[in-house]
Amino acid sequence: TNAEVADIFVVAAVTDKEKGAHGISNFIVERGTPGFEIGKKEKKCGMRGSPTSVLHFNDCKIPAVNLLGELNRGYPQFLETLDGGRVGIAAQSLGIAKEAFKRSMLYAQERKAFGRVIGDFQAIQFKLADMATKIYAAENMIYQAAFLKQNGKPYKKEAGMAKLFASEAATEIANQAIQIHGGYGYIREYEVERFWRDAKLLEIGEGTSEIQRLVIYRQWKEDISKI
Repeated sequence: TNAEVADIFVVAAVTDKEKGAHGISNFIVERGTPGFEIGKKEKKCGMRGSPTSVLHFNDCKIPAVNLLGELNRGYPQFLETLDGGRVGIAAQSLGIAKEAFKRSMLYAQERKAFGRVIGDFQAIQFKLADMATKIYAAENMIYQAAFLKQNGKPYKKEAGMAKLFASEAATEIANQAIQIHGGYGYIREYEVERFWRDAKLLEIGEGTSEIQRLVIYRQWKEDISKI
């Protein structure tokens, strides 16, 4: 992520093959390091403002001083970063969902069909009501996860639930925004198709929706007394 514009990279590498996940360490790699090359920019469906490229390492030697944290402790570092990242992804999803909803609400008051603005039709009203409800729920889930994180309390399952719900809600809301805009929704000038393309990545990044469901289930299983 952002390889095309970044000067510093964090790379996870196997430092002890016999220890499996407990034999991974994180290293800082700087642009221009001999043997380190950045591949071509990938042609992505969405999120094009964040360039993605493959990193190539050919006999690339990284000095020990570039070790980030402790040796063979990269995996727990990675997991901790993921939890915080999931709250961020959820917030990103919320932003996309809100704008898609706003554009749809405004369009529904302007676009006319059969002599009436389409916002007068119950089918459109139901879509907009569902959008608003999902946004409200997602926002509260995000604030709860962020509150727990900020106060140093466990928040893994809350982060997973916020990320799962908000990302899937953003994709669905963006999809419904296209439906409300009709044929215009498929035209780039109206941008709602971009909301869908950007939102879809959020169901995948920082752990797919399927991974989130596994994390959520396991966390609740361990904490079943709080149900």
